[in-house]
Amino acid sequence: MRLAQRLLLGSLLVVSVLVVVIVLTSDRRLDDRLIAQAGEHLARETHVIARSWDADVDADSLADAWSDALDHRVTLIDTTGRVVGDAEFESPALGLLGDQRAHAEIAAALAAPVGAAPVVGVAAEGGEAFAATRVRRGVVRVSLPLRSLDAITRGTRRDVLVAGLIAAIIAGAVAYLFSRAVSRPIVELRDVAQGLAAGDLSRRPGLTAPGEVGDLATALHRMADQLAARLNALETEDALMAALIEALNEGVVAVDEKRRIVRINDSGRRLLGLRGAIPIPADHLPRERALREALDQALTGTVPAATEIRVEDRMLALTARPLASGGAVLALFDLSPVRRLETVRRDFVANVSHELKTPLTVIGGFAVTLADDDLPVEQRRRFAETIQVHARRMQRIVDDLLDLSRIESGGWRPNPTSVDLATAASDALSTVRDTATAKRINIQIRPDPDAPAVHADPTALRQIISNLVENAVRYTPEGGTVTIFSERDTAGIRIGVRDTGAGIAPEHLSRIFERFYRVDPARSRDAGGTGLGLSIVRHLVEAHGGRVRAESAIGRGTSVIAFFPQSEATGAD
Repeated sequence: MRLAQRLLLGSLLVVSVLVVVIVLTSDRRLDDRLIAQAGEHLARETHVIARSWDADVDADSLADAWSDALDHRVTLIDTTGRVVGDAEFESPALGLLGDQRAHAEIAAALAAPVGAAPVVGVAAEGGEAFAATRVRRGVVRVSLPLRSLDAITRGTRRDVLVAGLIAAIIAGAVAYLFSRAVSRPIVELRDVAQGLAAGDLSRRPGLTAPGEVGDLATALHRMADQLAARLNALETEDALMAALIEALNEGVVAVDEKRRIVRINDSGRRLLGLRGAIPIPADHLPRERALREALDQALTGTVPAATEIRVEDRMLALTARPLASGGAVLALFDLSPVRRLETVRRDFVANVSHELKTPLTVIGGFAVTLADDDLPVEQRRRFAETIQVHARRMQRIVDDLLDLSRIESGGWRPNPTSVDLATAASDALSTVRDTATAKRINIQIRPDPDAPAVHADPTALRQIISNLVENAVRYTPEGGTVTIFSERDTAGIRIGVRDTGAGIAPEHLSRIFERFYRVDPARSRDAGGTGLGLSIVRHLVEAHGGRVRAESAIGRGTSVIAFFPQSEATGAD
């Protein structure tokens, strides 16, 4: 039931109860008051009648006369208790009324002295009010039927009921208006409070009422503003925290006291191989003993020592910490790149040491030999030439390492422009032309008519072609062919070098661009290669936003192709 209905029904109930109480109380008090007034009036009438009751007056006629005049029953009783006059009985019947001293009021009046106060009361058996006065000749009794008083009481009761009904109608209308005036703001406040509880923080009370309701509306408005501000602050902080956690390369995993993963970032999912929506049972974590033990210790409030775990092919650094509210947080850092870099560093140091060891050994040995004064001039000249060859080889290794370091560290940036492929290829051949002539290798330049130029750094392009051609000439047997070509692609231009050498086995193709990687180490060193040329090519091409690949088959030669993305300058050419 609504508040307005409850207020209305309550008001009507109160008014109805009040009307009933008023009617009952007024009936009783009105009856008592009417009877009291009637007794006083009847007592006065008895005094008047007593003055006219003389010896020479017929008592019965006197009673009839006064009864007609007063419209009340008049009864005259002598001192012996015999009725000598009564308005309701004729004279012959008066003797049949008997001794009236049996009635209490008559007996009390006869016992009183003449002139005493009248005896006033209500005759229960007769249903009338009376007054009896002691006079010299007996008792004058005047009575009034209560029926006449009941008519007055009923009329009064009817008037009170009508007034009560009118009052109830007016009270109902007032209560209705009042209940609506009271309930409307309360209902609005209720709806606003329910909306706020449901999460709609845009709800605000629109009323401005005086008194307590207005104060409540103002307080609710302020509470809604504060709640919205705090919730926005929490959401902003939570979004910032989520963004920070997601931006971390480290995996962050939060586990509650029920061993459920309640928060995890993308790095954590990737490192642990977890899928699905949170919460995720902690049993879905990898079956790594160190990981489970660290989580169990953190959940019991103990801070475990940092450790390293292996998950599939990754080595992870694990840190676990308990939470004050229960649960634990796991932090995971992928050590695999670090381990790979350490391996590369060790391999690099070993390769460089190995590459420099041979020429340094040769140079040292021949230098010691040259210290002999008895050494013939021809042999001395031959030893000096050998030292010079190995010194140049070490110089090339150092130069290539410096170039590779400058490119990898970002110290070099390409300055691309439109470069004619034929011109760049001709310039690049100057370093290998003597070697190619000695081995009777035919070098051909065949640019695609649709791709005569490429948008690249001129110096870098010449070095790319030079390294590829030098590598091709080195591994092409005598009488072979090396071809420099270009091809138009929908997204750019491909530049490649194709030879007719022995080819490369498939298992080596994916690694030939690594530093110091050699398919046949002994043969490569004998041919004078440093093992860095293809690695430099890959870095130079990738600096242009391109990519490089090798195609080969045993006995059918090798092709190394560099792709350069299309540009506006190239398209214009």
